[in-house]
Amino acid sequence: MFRFKKKEKIEIPLEVPKHIGIIMDGNGRWAKKRMQPRVFGHKAGMEALQEVTIAAKNMGVQVLTVYAFSTENWARPEDEVKFIMHLPVEFYDRFVPELHRNNVKIQMIGDTKKLPKETLEALERAEAMTHLNTGLILNFALNYGGRAEITQAVKQIAQEVLDAKFSPEDITEEVIADYLYTESLPRILRDPDLIIRTSGEIRLSNFLPWQAAYSELYFTDVMWPDFGEEALRSAVVEYSHRHRRFGGV
Repeated sequence: MFRFKKKEKIEIPLEVPKHIGIIMDGNGRWAKKRMQPRVFGHKAGMEALQEVTIAAKNMGVQVLTVYAFSTENWARPEDEVKFIMHLPVEFYDRFVPELHRNNVKIQMIGDTKKLPKETLEALERAEAMTHLNTGLILNFALNYGGRAEITQAVKQIAQEVLDAKFSPEDITEEVIADYLYTESLPRILRDPDLIIRTSGEIRLSNFLPWQAAYSELYFTDVMWPDFGEEALRSAVVEYSHRHRRFGGV
């Protein structure tokens, strides 16, 4: 008789995105399902963020941009907004030391002038503690809105033209990118390769509209507090199976 050798399972290496953006959605609904106030979900979401950040770092992701608070979120109930604005303080105390030990560098984008003093100071302390780190960049989008970002960039560029620093003919996509909030990132890493949205909603909600022009999009029904290392790996596996053409064939 012939004996056939059992085929060994071949592990196909993942094509890991260099930059992942995450719309962390579903905290309130997650809490409601558990008969808890919405703020309970925001607190659980903060713990999920630490797990996902370290998992992304271990996978080789270089930038993780998370949509923490949008310019439209100020319309939420006042008590909820106050709680969310205090989260960076708790995040600094509880999670930043561990992220620092994992060589994570923390940055933020958005209109920081409108943030409460304690919120901004906590984030600035996190940036200062981790600014020499060389690993994954955890990029908080806080009081961020894509249209507002582009609007302020256009105003700055228009002023530069009025000041005769350059002419309208000099304005290119690269020039515009240099005036967006993401200019603080290395040029090759400014645009997300993959954008993930949790909780089943299928829209970008004003998140990185310029930078997401050719991003792969991944939507999952998993609520953000339940989104961990396994869920992140599933998203990266799906990304690995796609063929990015950037308008070509």
